[in-house]
Amino acid sequence: MKNILFIVSEDWYFVSHRLHIAVKAIEKGFTVTLLTRVSKHKNLIESLGIQVLDWSFTRGGGNIFGSVKSIVYIMRAIKHSNSNIIYAVAIKPIIFSSLAARLSGVKNKIFTLGGVGFIFSSNRVLARMIRPVLIKVLRLALKGHKTRLILQNKDDREMFLGYKIIENERIILIRGSGVDTDKFFPRKLRKNLTTVILPARMLWDKGVHEFVSCAQQLKEDGVTARFCLVGGVDTQNPESVSVAQLKKWTDQKVVEWWGDQNNMPEIYSRSTIVCFPSYREGLPKSLLEAASSGLPIVAYNVPGCREIVIDGVNGFLIPFKDDNSLRDAILKLIKDQDLCDSMGFLGREIVLKNFSEKIISEQTLSVWLEVLDI
Repeated sequence: MKNILFIVSEDWYFVSHRLHIAVKAIEKGFTVTLLTRVSKHKNLIESLGIQVLDWSFTRGGGNIFGSVKSIVYIMRAIKHSNSNIIYAVAIKPIIFSSLAARLSGVKNKIFTLGGVGFIFSSNRVLARMIRPVLIKVLRLALKGHKTRLILQNKDDREMFLGYKIIENERIILIRGSGVDTDKFFPRKLRKNLTTVILPARMLWDKGVHEFVSCAQQLKEDGVTARFCLVGGVDTQNPESVSVAQLKKWTDQKVVEWWGDQNNMPEIYSRSTIVCFPSYREGLPKSLLEAASSGLPIVAYNVPGCREIVIDGVNGFLIPFKDDNSLRDAILKLIKDQDLCDSMGFLGREIVLKNFSEKIISEQTLSVWLEVLDI
């Protein structure tokens, strides 16, 4: 029996980050069920042979009643789908799924983190207070010789080992969620004006403020270029930038805010440079897409970003929060289209060799087969 239950908080995230893995599983004889909060992708997902169960899950905040309700939802989904393996993404789904699986008698558990989240990455008082408790909870959630934790970069693995959350032999390193290289490819479109974009959710820890400050300084220095924030707000995240603040920047003509976009290949085709001053990542899909699209990348030298950006090869890695170096790197690329083209070409080669959806889905599937002893 190969019945797998995906537990992902949002259906849009499942489509963008995990759908290709589920399709690969079906090709290999798995029966796939998805428990998620349905927004608008149910028909697409079900058309591919995946059963969708709606989950009224809230990522931000939470209470005891909501947590118990989530655990019950997962237990019902396990029973309904007759799953003998669960695959949960992100910290809260991992914790809830672990307890639900234990109560339901499911031993085969694959958990994956696209990043370590606000509690581990932030220095806010709230994060520092919750972190010790979360570490203890995760130690319990990740117990079991049939449990595996998939992490996306070496820094996160070393952090989990340092906190003694899980043993090294049960951590699997799979770099990213993969990218569709046939969908994201270099397109030689003539651009009337250099366009620098930050493709991300509008969160402070994605470097939105640093991007805006860089744009403002370069414009004050007389540089002619467009600086565009590409992504929606995330009100369930404590780091969310308000719509009012985004509109203020656009009204001041410092940057443009394009909001959430559903055709990112077109966005990359209209762009020249990707600037991504995030504070910490798992391995950002937006950078995989940017590199696959043949764009040079400027990012901080932080976990996750340095997995895809090789300094001086397909972009520049900047010391964390070094505003001058960030500005200088962007300016260098603005002034040198040939350098943009050569870095973009090498970025595409890096993706084809290491980060395609085919490579990532096969690596993930091998973990499932390992715990099932197949």
